[in-house]
Amino acid sequence: MAAELSTTFNPMAPDQVVDPYPLYARARREQPVFFAESLGAWVVTRHADIVAVARDTERFSSAGALESSAVFPDEVMDILRTGYLEFQSLVQSDPPDHTRVRNVFGKALSPQRVAALEPKVRAIADELIDGFVGDGEVELIERFAFPLPGAVIGELLGVPRSDLPRLKSGSNAKQILLAGAAPPALLAACAREFVDLQRYFGGHIEARVDEPREDLLTLLAPIDIGGTAPLTMQEAVSNAIDLLAAGHETTTDMIGHGMTLLIAHPEQLAALRADPSLVPDAVDEILRMEAPVRGMFRRVRVDTTFAGVSLPAEARLFLLYGSANRDEDVYPDPDVFDIRRRPATPHLAFSKGIHFCVGNALARLEGRIAFERLLKRLPGVRLDPRRPVERRAFILLRGYERLPLVWDAAAREA
Repeated sequence: MAAELSTTFNPMAPDQVVDPYPLYARARREQPVFFAESLGAWVVTRHADIVAVARDTERFSSAGALESSAVFPDEVMDILRTGYLEFQSLVQSDPPDHTRVRNVFGKALSPQRVAALEPKVRAIADELIDGFVGDGEVELIERFAFPLPGAVIGELLGVPRSDLPRLKSGSNAKQILLAGAAPPALLAACAREFVDLQRYFGGHIEARVDEPREDLLTLLAPIDIGGTAPLTMQEAVSNAIDLLAAGHETTTDMIGHGMTLLIAHPEQLAALRADPSLVPDAVDEILRMEAPVRGMFRRVRVDTTFAGVSLPAEARLFLLYGSANRDEDVYPDPDVFDIRRRPATPHLAFSKGIHFCVGNALARLEGRIAFERLLKRLPGVRLDPRRPVERRAFILLRGYERLPLVWDAAAREA
């Protein structure tokens, strides 16, 4: 089984893009920590083991964990060298650097500040739904699930909503570079887009020094260029890019997963329509069933033994949150979608330990409002039988590229 998993596990494989969970369950039973050739990393699948790694920063480091292990062609490296080769963000840091960077975001994304955003998020959600509610059909990702969190994180960062498609392209390019398995021409194109994304945020951060605003890019402006943040410019740009992905695409994926899960479980959907107070618990159950971030990397600091496996220094680990969230030792009937579930052990969709998602309150707020408004305003919502859903094939992120829906437009509520 160990040898089979080593060659079989591949988040980019079509069958695992569609439904990876049977393979995850086999791994938990038979080889809970195994080496995956597709990632060049040891995959950790059980909830308790992942929590142990996340809390043990002495043995397991986050620094540089998201650097691609691929060997790029010279042409691609030449392009990447025109930007920042190292990606120094909150996600890829250990104390004391992690503490220094996280303090920059703590107040900006506090629960109180996020709660104050509710009227704005609700207004954006209804504005988007107004644009298609009378049509009786929509491609939900393009028209709602992508622009809703995009508009919110764009406003928090301080970038125009019209720039979001360009920023999405650059963020997707980073995901493709991380996988490193694309043809050279595509890798070169992605390298150019990723460097362009770095320059975009670098320019905006520099502009905030002369014209500060009430936004996150102003908070990220480094002290050495006249700002207030104890960051290097490289750290400021890297964290802006991470905020874009963490505060945007993950919420897009949560909304897509939530709608497909609810449509597939009409009794649960009906319960939410009847009792909207269940929505917050439903959001957490959606996150548990389909974690938007499939997993995250760590690096082994020193030769060590973990879960019975010998791990050499500098080995990479992949913490498979999507598996941990369906661990039968933690969640009864883990493959059953139950919006009334209130597990004693929280899910790991937001990670654990010092890297617990700093934007979790914002994600929950956006998810709650999205499902409240979509279910209220799209009666009889269901998958469009004429157009198939399409998933994205990324290593870290799990979600939909296209999600066509239809509903009973004539019976819609205002």
